[in-house]
Formats: sequence, C-alpha cells, structure tokens
Amino acid sequence: MLPMFDPNDNEAGMKLLEDLTTNAHHFQQQALKEILSNNAATEYLSSFLNGHSDMKLFKERVPIVKYEDIKPFINRIANGESSNIISAQPITELLTSSGTSGGQPKMMPSTHEELERKTFFYNLLVPIMNKYVGGLDQGKAMYLLFVKPEVSTPSGLRARPVLTSYYKSDNFRKRPFNRYNVYTSPDETILCDDTKQSMYCQLLCGLLERDHVLRVGAVFASAFLRAIKFLEDHWEELCCNIRSAQLSQWISDPTCRNAVSSLMLKPNPELADLIETQCRERSWEGIIKRVWPKTKFIEVIVTGSMAQYISTLEFYGRGLPLVSTMYASSECFFGINFKPLSKPCDVSYTLIPTMAYFEFLPVVAPADNNDRKDSITGCSNKEQVVVDLVDVKLGHYYELVVTTFTGLYRYRVGDILRVSGFHNKAPQFRFVQRRNVVLSIDADKTNEEDLLQAVGKAKEVVEAVGFLVTEYSSYADTSSIPGHYVLFWELKSKSGGAYSELELNQDVMEECCWRVEESLDSVYRRCRAKDKSIGALEIRVVKEGSFDALMDFCVSQGSSLNQYKTPRCIKYEAGIIILESRVVARFFSQKLPSWEPPCF
Repeated sequence: MLPMFDPNDNEAGMKLLEDLTTNAHHFQQQALKEILSNNAATEYLSSFLNGHSDMKLFKERVPIVKYEDIKPFINRIANGESSNIISAQPITELLTSSGTSGGQPKMMPSTHEELERKTFFYNLLVPIMNKYVGGLDQGKAMYLLFVKPEVSTPSGLRARPVLTSYYKSDNFRKRPFNRYNVYTSPDETILCDDTKQSMYCQLLCGLLERDHVLRVGAVFASAFLRAIKFLEDHWEELCCNIRSAQLSQWISDPTCRNAVSSLMLKPNPELADLIETQCRERSWEGIIKRVWPKTKFIEVIVTGSMAQYISTLEFYGRGLPLVSTMYASSECFFGINFKPLSKPCDVSYTLIPTMAYFEFLPVVAPADNNDRKDSITGCSNKEQVVVDLVDVKLGHYYELVVTTFTGLYRYRVGDILRVSGFHNKAPQFRFVQRRNVVLSIDADKTNEEDLLQAVGKAKEVVEAVGFLVTEYSSYADTSSIPGHYVLFWELKSKSGGAYSELELNQDVMEECCWRVEESLDSVYRRCRAKDKSIGALEIRVVKEGSFDALMDFCVSQGSSLNQYKTPRCIKYEAGIIILESRVVARFFSQKLPSWEPPCF
C-alpha cells in the first residue's frame, strides 16, 4: 500500500520523505514482499520459485535478465494470452520505451495500480520544490507537455509512451486541484495528437498568461528548446492572434480551438506589442526572462544525454536555474532530486523505496579514465554480484536492476549510476550514461552496433562508385535546433589514388545520408519523420590522414598506441575540432526515412 498524504500540505510531504529515506531498507523489504506475495503464482515466477514467495529464494533462483529474455512473455500478452504469465494484476497497457529491440520500441507492462504509483511520485515533487522556491502557489507553470502516437496490439492492449499513457489517464485528466501545480496549457491542448497544433496552442496560452507564469519547462531539455525554436518561427503569427483575439484558421482541432478561444475574450494589443518588441531583438539571449519576466526557473531534465543542451538553455535563460526534478523511465519511476536548485553537473537523484525493489550490479570505472564515460565496463556474467539499495558504496558505479509491481523481475534497466551521497539511509545517485548508447538527440538511443550496421548499408552506395570508407566516427550536433547526427567519413579511391572533392557526387553522398537514416531504428525514424525532433543526418567528408591525426592526439593524451581504437562517437571537444578542421565536403539527407507505427 502506498502511503497517503495531501500534496497541498508541504509539511506532511516532507515528513513522509524523511520517513521513506530514513527507513529505506524497511520499505524496500516491504516492496519486495508485496511483489512476491502477489505474483508468486505467475507463470514466470513459479518456474523459478515453485509458488513460494520467499525473498531469499528469489535472489538465489530468479535470474537477472535483459529485455531479450522477457520479450517472449510480453509478446504473448500482446497477442492475447493472460496477464498471469508475469502479473497477477491485469496488464492494462504496454509502455513503449525509447530503447529498441529488433528495430522496434521495447514494450514494458503496466497496470492500473501503477498509475496511482506515478501520481504518488509526482505529488512528492511538490513539497521539495516549495522548500527551495517560495510563492509557486501565486502563479502558473508554462509546462509544454505532449502526447505521441499509440497503437493497439492484437489483444486490444494499447501500446504507447509512458507520458502519453499518464496524460491520457484519469489520474491526470481528473486530477484534484493543486494550487502549486496550475498549468497555463489547457488539457485539451496537451492531449491534441497533432504536435504542431499542440505546440502552437500551448505557446499561445503561455503568452496570454505572461504575467502569471512563474516557471517554464518541458519534460526533456530537447523538447523545451524545440518550443523556443517554434516561438522564433511563429512569434509574429502568435502576436497577431493576441492582438485580434482570433485564433489562426489552420488550428483545426476542435477541442484545441474551443479551449484556446475561451481564453482570448478580447483583443490585447498591449500584450502583443510587448511580446513583439522582445522577439524582434536581434539576439535572443535571455529571451525567456524577457518574455515571461516573473519566471523563477526552467524545469527540464538535463542529465544523461540531455546535458548536451545545457549551454543553449543557459543562453536563452541567462541566469535562470535549470531544475531537473526526477529520474524515470518506461519501466518505472525511480528517483527525485532533493536539491532541485543544484547545478546540472551536481544533480543527484534519491531513489524512492516504495516505487520498486532496487538492486545494483557493480560496474568498474578504471582509475585512469579521467571521467571518460566510454571506458566504464561491467562485471562478467560469472561475477554478477548484486547489491541492495542500502548497501551501495559512496563513489562506486552500478547498473540499475529493478523488480517492479507490474511484472518485471530483476530487470537490467541499462542505466549506469554513481553513488554521490546519502539522504538519511537512502543513497543518492548521479546518472552517468545509458549502457552502449553512443548517439542521442531526443528520445532516440543509437548504440554502436546499430550505427555500424547503418554505416554498412551506406558504404555499399559509395563502394559501387569506386570509393571505400576507411574510417568513420560521429557525434550529436546540438548547436542548432533540432539537433542532428553528424558522421565524419574518411574515403579512399578504389583505384589507389588520392580522391578530389570534385569527384564526390552530391546525389551519391545524399543517398548515403538517407541510407544511414533509413537503417536506424524505429524510434530514430519516428523522431525524424513524425515528431521532427531530429534534423537531417549529415556526412562530413574529411581529408585523408584525418583519423591518424585523431589517433596521434589521443596517444599524446595518454592512450595506449597498442590498444587504441577509433571512437565511433566522439564525446570530447578536442577530437571534434581535429576532424572538423579537416572537413572537405558536407552532405545532408534530402529525404525523410520511412516510419509507420509498429505492427503486431
């Protein structure tokens, strides 16, 4: 049972958090006991425990698994078999993850009760923010929230992203009034399936409420920056709507039209002029505070792959704190930032012990790695020493393993965390990275194997016209909005002679760009083709010898020449500068990759 409290009562909320963290071990044991007693008779657990719910047997017999191990069980439920395969409670929907399996999004089981757990988690955020920022009940939040496409499985279960699931649930749509969480966006604009109409209407509502906005944000930094770019492209039209109190005709969604029109009761030329004056400025540095002058902070996730957007957010925010409140995934909501005003580089999350049962696989960070994330390695399969939540050690690195209330048992999430401290008896973690991910702009998570296969498809195109790709690397370029993948290619003529820039056929190279995109997974192609949250992939051809120069630099910095391997993703600025200085030609994909909702 979840502990109950009134989210409007800050004192009660903080008292509960102190109890949860002081007695973390007790709540963890209680969580595992409840999960096992409820689900011991499921097909999956009974195959290991023979119907027993003993916690010691659970740790001895139930294996630590990856998605490929449990995928057959989830597919059976998607195809109409009983939820009792993995869960005593009915599986009510499948949550699609940003990670993929076989090119398609992973699907995580969810139940109606889990929505209550998520609501409990969201409510815990309120007293923490109020502890550090006063007066949040005196205004509104311009949070830009969106839903994404969903599909039905053969059994009729909906498969959709975790946030889409929550926003469409009664827990969100019929939520009790909370004076600390009043949004400028009507629910109708959030729930609009057309992303462009949703974005336009939410920004318009935020502008109409300019004098009441105390905080701005989105879930991820990338989504918030897309909104700023959208404002750059549409501020004149938005001001025209405000000035005339008439909504643009292309907003065709009837619920959006009605919700927004009800807020534009009369023309407001003064407000339109104020916004127009700021948006006409040549520089948009500090635009957030200029347009929404009472803003106290920007709330977005800026840890993990989102850290690449910090400098851009700081440019637009000019001094506004960047607040990263929570750590969550499709599998489960995990932890909360107890010091929300800390700098992005110092953000740590305290795992909430009632959300799931947490275990940790130690991973090794070599002493000489100089914080180079790509050098973190894991234990071998024979060394799967598992550590409980309260037994992790300060400064050590771990991979998160969860047992959830929804049918995941000892599941490797794939997140690498470092223990940064403790709040009472509960450890605090800094997110280090996703295991094996080399490129990410938005919800996409491209690993080295996927990139290798995609480049392999494109290589066939240049090889057919007499060139070889002798080396390649990549990075996620977020200097523009939306960001895009960049591949550095070093080419060699099959004839053996040096090639000239003039020999590179533009059509051929643009086809290579498209081949790479077309070969990447479904999540990338959806972000690129449907959501437009990723820009066209770019190939930058570098002159011969460029990757030798990169190797020379790495060796000069202490890398072993004998063990040196070309990094398939460059995460250090000096390396990017070396290759960028040797670029002789640039090509962009001119076509969108194909994307269709997953079929079952």
